[in-house]
Amino acid sequence: MKIIERQEAGFREKPEGDKTYYYLFDDYEVMMTEQPPHSEQAWHHHEIIWETIYIVEGELRVLWREGDEEKSRMVYAGDLLETEQSSHTFRNESASVVKLMAIKHIRSDQNYHEVFKSDKVLD
Repeated sequence: MKIIERQEAGFREKPEGDKTYYYLFDDYEVMMTEQPPHSEQAWHHHEIIWETIYIVEGELRVLWREGDEEKSRMVYAGDLLETEQSSHTFRNESASVVKLMAIKHIRSDQNYHEVFKSDKVLD
């Protein structure tokens, strides 16, 4: 069992006010972000990294581009999204902090569904 305490994580506060803790491993990264009220992240995309985001608390407007078209949708606590390689940003239009967890990893062509379903051995 390995436990990484919060004070051991990397930390960065971005100019737009996001506070993010980074837990970096050899083959993935976990990020815990608090996005302040009435803020928007910078537009960005990932060329190699696959980003899976879970909304822990609050609500966000997700904006992304598909070709020349800009799309938008609200997401709420309990929702999960994958950014794929789309250009995207997150806008907190509310008066509350939004908490989200992102898992960054490199996609594989392997399908591990059966492993995830069955790899639990009772002791």
